[in-house]
Amino acid sequence: MTRRIAEIASLQSMKFLSCMLLAPRDGGDAFSPIMAELNRDIRAISREQFENLVALANSNHVIVRGLVVFGDMMREAKDEVRAEWAETALTAEQARITKALGFLQDICSAFEDKEYGIAVIKSLDHWPDLGSDLDLYTNASSEDVINLMQKRFDAQISTRSWGDRLAGKWNFVIAGLPEAVEIHIGRLGQTGEQAGIASRLPERSRRVVIGKQAFRVPSASDRLMISSLQRMYRHFYFRLCDIVDTIALSAGGGIDYIDLRSAATAAGIWEGVATYLAIVSDYAQKYGGSGLELPQFVTTAARFGGDEVYYAREYLRVPIMPQSARLYGEQLAGLMRRRELQNGVRLSLLPWLATAALVGQKITGSDKGIW
Repeated sequence: MTRRIAEIASLQSMKFLSCMLLAPRDGGDAFSPIMAELNRDIRAISREQFENLVALANSNHVIVRGLVVFGDMMREAKDEVRAEWAETALTAEQARITKALGFLQDICSAFEDKEYGIAVIKSLDHWPDLGSDLDLYTNASSEDVINLMQKRFDAQISTRSWGDRLAGKWNFVIAGLPEAVEIHIGRLGQTGEQAGIASRLPERSRRVVIGKQAFRVPSASDRLMISSLQRMYRHFYFRLCDIVDTIALSAGGGIDYIDLRSAATAAGIWEGVATYLAIVSDYAQKYGGSGLELPQFVTTAARFGGDEVYYAREYLRVPIMPQSARLYGEQLAGLMRRRELQNGVRLSLLPWLATAALVGQKITGSDKGIW
């Protein structure tokens, strides 16, 4: 019963966050009742409820954006106490981000000095929020990467799981940096099955300025494919940041859907990418009043939409059976049709890896070393 009550409270917090970040501030006729209810409930929030809201925002990588809106709402209500809660939490989070960005800049500069192609993936998609790890991609060899990280930053290599080895991932720990540095080398995808997307990522990357620092990040198409690989083919859940980030990318006119379809089709994940976009669009419609302006060829390719997504354990869950399983099957079949046998074999190991992780979780309480 206690767990059920906690889950209901968590769901309510997710609705708060979704409305705060997506609903139009002027409300409009359709959203006036929703915003009125949000304003009433959020202004009566207790300290414990606020801490739970912050924790949920943190796990969904929207803590900065959420706290800014929360603080604005409290100041509008002339609630100085709750506005101070938000300001204190925001200051702490921004200090963490500033420190992490300094390290990230140094790491990227070190790679560029060696003329190793480097791009920041995932972590900066959430700006002004930042992910919990610092994720990068490079085509440099693992030997060169390890040598550079150890010599320049005295980095320690974390123990690699089976999944890490398949995916071509290395995690490094640097003294003074709370976040792990995760470097993807030569491959993307849970089992490293996506070599084509990966090899072209640095040359298709673009430069963005964050504050006074500049970083290479994936093109919009590559960014959406990486997000889709994460959400539709690996984790099977969305963070709220995935919704908010994609809406912002679309609103800025940054998505070339023709290029996206071409690249995702070549990778065998077009249906998954289209489904990812359909889910984002439906969620935006539900909480923001309008979805993404998706071309018909996107909606036609989508296998399902937001109606299939449900909330559980802090995230928006994507059903594995049969929906995601079908996407996996289509990706595997595509690799085999293109005679990418090595990549197909890698991907075929995914169900076994997932099963081993599930068994390990049940026996030891952790999937560490596997997933």
